[in-house]
This record gives sequence, C-alpha cells and structure tokens, in this order.
Amino acid sequence: MLLPQCQEGIEAGTDEAGRGCLAGPVTAAAVILPQGYNLPQLNDSKKIGVQLRQELRERIESEALSYAVVHVPPEEIDSINILNASILAMHRALEQLNTEPECIAVDGNRFKPYRNLPHQCVIKGDGKYQNIAAASILAKTYRDEYMLQLHEAFPHYGWKKNKGYPTKEHRLALQQYGTCRHHRISFQLLPKQLVLSL
Repeated sequence: MLLPQCQEGIEAGTDEAGRGCLAGPVTAAAVILPQGYNLPQLNDSKKIGVQLRQELRERIESEALSYAVVHVPPEEIDSINILNASILAMHRALEQLNTEPECIAVDGNRFKPYRNLPHQCVIKGDGKYQNIAAASILAKTYRDEYMLQLHEAFPHYGWKKNKGYPTKEHRLALQQYGTCRHHRISFQLLPKQLVLSL
C-alpha cells in the first residue's frame, strides 16, 4: 500500500459506499492519517471480512488525525442523481474534518473541486493508498451499521444481509411488498420484465 499522493502537506483520503444500492443512503468518509502512517492490513473494504473491518475501523478512529462520515439519503440521491450525491457526500465529509486538508486523494475517476484544493482521482485507490483505504473502511462499516438499523423496521427486504444491494431476494421482496421511503425511486428497482404495472 502506497503513501499519500501529496508530495507534502496534509492530505485527506475520501471514498464512498452504497453507490450501487437500491435502498439506503450513499455514505462517504474522509480521513487524514498521521505522516508516514502504515497499517498493513488496510485494503479495499470489499476485500476484508466483517470482523477485520470492524477492528480496522477502531484503529482508524483512534489513530487518525481526523475523520468524518456522512450519509446522503435517498431523496437527495433521487433529486441530484447518484454520481452527484456520491461527490456531495465526500464534500460533506471533508467539511466535517477538524483538521483542514491541503490536498485530497479520491477513490474512483470522478470528483468536483472542493474549496479549490488540489485533488487526484485514483481508480481502485482503496486498494492502493492508506488514507483512501481507511475512508473505504469507515464508509462501509458506518453504512452497514445504518442498514442494520433500518432492517429492524423493514425486515422483509433482507437489508440485514443485502444492505440494500440489488440481490435476488431484495428484488423479490420489492415485487411482493413494493417500495418504502428508503428506496431510491430514480433507480430501476426491478428488471424491465418484472416491473409491475401501476
């Protein structure tokens, strides 16, 4: 895992989770790690098991110079589209840092300038840079936790297991029960051949 992108200065890494879901928020985190920080187990959150993700989250929260996590809800996603909502979530996370970054490393290939700070987009950055990987871990664990809470009120969608992603079980539940206020209405929730006539 590489060191931050900036040659010098305070760099924040940022990433999001839940972009491909049918329900729930898109969640972003921003993390500033100490200079020279190295946690060998850090990696793309999707490649790490639940228990290790939780252990890494605790390490990141105790050892980061600053971190923030933000949820952008389905109604905002429907209003501005998922790409803009993902970038908005990252901007809001950056705003909540209690240390001002001087540059930003972003997972993926799309971003909008934030406070005129230099930024670099890194495809698969959560598997390459410590600070992006740390943001990936926080975004994933906080979002999963949020979806577990929603599951208590809406157990029939199976969010405890699928976290809002378009699994077969989730789509079968949509056919049977319809949508709820946590679904992203602007998304194609069912394949065209399964869309119910209203």
